[in-house]
Amino acid sequence: MKTVIAVDAMGGDHGPSVTVPASLDFLASHPESELLLVGLEAPIAAELSRHGAASHSRVRVVPATEVVGMDEEVRTAIRTKKNSSMRVAIDLVKDGRAQACVSAGNTGALMGTAKFVLKTLPGIDRPAICAVLPTRKGQVTMLDLGANADCTPEHLLQFAIMGATLVSAVEGRERPTVGLLNIGSEEIKGNAVVKEAGERLRSSTLNFYGNVEGNDIYKGTTDIVVCDGFVGNVALKTSEGIAKMMGDFLKEEYTRNFFRRLAALVSIPVIRAFRERVDHRRYNGATLLGLKGIVVKSHGSADRLAFATALARAQSEAGHGLNERIAEEIARLHGEGHLAAPKPAAGPQ
Repeated sequence: MKTVIAVDAMGGDHGPSVTVPASLDFLASHPESELLLVGLEAPIAAELSRHGAASHSRVRVVPATEVVGMDEEVRTAIRTKKNSSMRVAIDLVKDGRAQACVSAGNTGALMGTAKFVLKTLPGIDRPAICAVLPTRKGQVTMLDLGANADCTPEHLLQFAIMGATLVSAVEGRERPTVGLLNIGSEEIKGNAVVKEAGERLRSSTLNFYGNVEGNDIYKGTTDIVVCDGFVGNVALKTSEGIAKMMGDFLKEEYTRNFFRRLAALVSIPVIRAFRERVDHRRYNGATLLGLKGIVVKSHGSADRLAFATALARAQSEAGHGLNERIAEEIARLHGEGHLAAPKPAAGPQ
């Protein structure tokens, strides 16, 4: 089945110098996919020519005259930059010309624009940022990682349903386990929102493990970890900081003197294996889950390998019919009375 992905080729810290070669790398390993590279025609064409792909049969350039800056205000991006590479790429998904969109651009602008253009799936109040993280047992899917600082118990339940559906669809796990991030494993722990969310999850048809603590994330205690965006973003940024600090410490110790440099040479195979195991680039790509269209956010500083990984994530989710499966699951749970009645559809914007 052919999958068409719209790529915001101008987004991120590097723009076409990374997005274009990464797109070509992706196409080399995904012969069933096509890419629409959206952005300023001249730099995209120049980069394609530089890599000998000016007439690639599975690449089309879609022109856009504007670029959303990495520090752009969300309202400005939505209201005044309707022909930005980000907006045009999302419009391609809305119009059905692409099954997914990938951007390394401004996170707030991407979320705001995607929600404004695509709207949320029926029965979903708010989209959530969802990403895969490495664990001692493999990987864990965690959400929300920053889209919603304040959540209700209903929102957390919806996040759990979306996360479980994603893991089931993409990883083939029939009943993935769900953990609710809390300050303790006991049911009495946590604030009022988390306690009520726990009650709702326990009475749902999900495979709810129970409360999990911060150290459970990387133990791989559950397949999915659910939390509000405030807590999730703090946990994610703390993890990134610790990982960088550990890498810096390791480098400092191995370069402290001649004998340690010699030890480093002997340890190169171990160091490489360690780096590959925790390489954040292999997990790049956070899905804006709950929208009427697949949108994947790449890290702004992503290199060629990392951006290609985000493209592969978008392709996998589109190929597995993720949004259709989420919509079906939400409708089923509403019908069985496990979720609150859907809110009336919003009027014209």
